[in-house]
Amino acid sequence: MQKLSFKNRIASYYIITTALLIFVVFFVIYSIVKLSVYNHLNTDISKEVKNHLNEIEIKNNSFSLIHMEEWEEREHNTVDVNPVFIQFLNKEGTIIEKSPNLKNQVLHFNKKVADNELFDTKILGNKIRQIQVPIFDGSTAVGYILIAMSLEGASVVLLNLSEILSIAYPLILILLFFIARFIAGRSIAPINSIITTSNIITKDNLTSRIPLPQNRDELYVLSQTINSLLDRVETAIEREKQFTSDASHELRTPLTVIKGTLEVLIRKPRDTAEYQEKINFCVNEVDRLNHLVDQLLLLARFENQKQTLNIDNVYLNAVFLDAIARYSSKIQSKNITIVTDFTRDFYTDTDNYLFSIIINNLISNAVKYSNQEDSITIKIISSINKMECHIIDSGIGIPTDDLQKVFNPFYRSKSTDHPAIKGTGLGLSIVNRLCALLSIEIGITSEEDIGTKVILSLHEAELK
Repeated sequence: MQKLSFKNRIASYYIITTALLIFVVFFVIYSIVKLSVYNHLNTDISKEVKNHLNEIEIKNNSFSLIHMEEWEEREHNTVDVNPVFIQFLNKEGTIIEKSPNLKNQVLHFNKKVADNELFDTKILGNKIRQIQVPIFDGSTAVGYILIAMSLEGASVVLLNLSEILSIAYPLILILLFFIARFIAGRSIAPINSIITTSNIITKDNLTSRIPLPQNRDELYVLSQTINSLLDRVETAIEREKQFTSDASHELRTPLTVIKGTLEVLIRKPRDTAEYQEKINFCVNEVDRLNHLVDQLLLLARFENQKQTLNIDNVYLNAVFLDAIARYSSKIQSKNITIVTDFTRDFYTDTDNYLFSIIINNLISNAVKYSNQEDSITIKIISSINKMECHIIDSGIGIPTDDLQKVFNPFYRSKSTDHPAIKGTGLGLSIVNRLCALLSIEIGITSEEDIGTKVILSLHEAELK
């Protein structure tokens, strides 16, 4: 069985709800008309009862009509559009008098119906509404007056009304279905735009976007959200393409250098010193390649930021001192002055291993980009439940235009101007990812030929 389209489902749900509502409305209309017709008829019968009770005389446990001539001349002599049938019974149930319009017919006394209660019955196959009113002499019933009125007029009105409503009901629903289908089609037009746009989007075509509807409703928000998602996907794929391209280039470069060196080395016999020189050069390139691979793996490891964290109470002073000790040989070779400003012991709750990677990368960069006999200052500033770790160097600095790019993978500011400084351009990218993972705010300011300042903002914790 073929499923209904979304547009037809909306129209169907609308029609089902509307059908129930219209049914209730039609039922109420029919009931009100029927009640009105019957109330009018009941009122007329009550008036007839009152009038005819005033036209009888009761004495000696019997009754009789006061004005027989007038009775015979009244409208009950004919069967008109809405005739009134009158019949008098004595206490034994024998007919004493009846209206001439009954002719050979009689009104039947129904013992199952209570006195003065209106009920429906038939005469000559025609519907009538009847009442049985007792005639009392004191507290003794001496007879009954039976009064009835035809229901044919009311029945015709109610029948015509029911036929009109029965015919109008499906026609209205069919009309409303097509109207609802048209409105639903107009309402879900943005969904068709989403489907069309989704069908033309591929990995090679990520520029298409869904046209935003004019009405700022839920579909507008949906379209806007999908467009934002497409923007993020496009940015991520472009970054991945750039990362793959840069990674391939960075991996290919040391391999090419190693291959070229070895090819030169085997072209002719060489002395031991030349072999040692070239082999040492290749070993250095292999070390550089290993370092690049390690950083790529580390970056890929935390790319999705779903790494399980091992939160512990970390002693910040020790983390910085360990990093300084790790790069002590390079610090000594450049005769760099290290200034630490730790006014007291500082602690934070974080992942010790990941935080150590952040600090090691930042200290490594500070040492790498510092000149001979420069200075590096490391200090921790405390405020209310918060700390700022400052790493300040007086090295070559970063141009203002490049500050927004330093966290991009493989980006190295003016690397050709400083060929002696080796690097992969992945250090700050790894730092940025880990800071986001550890909820650490990182800020960087720099001036070319003046130096660079990196500030880490994190929460302070008590020693446990």
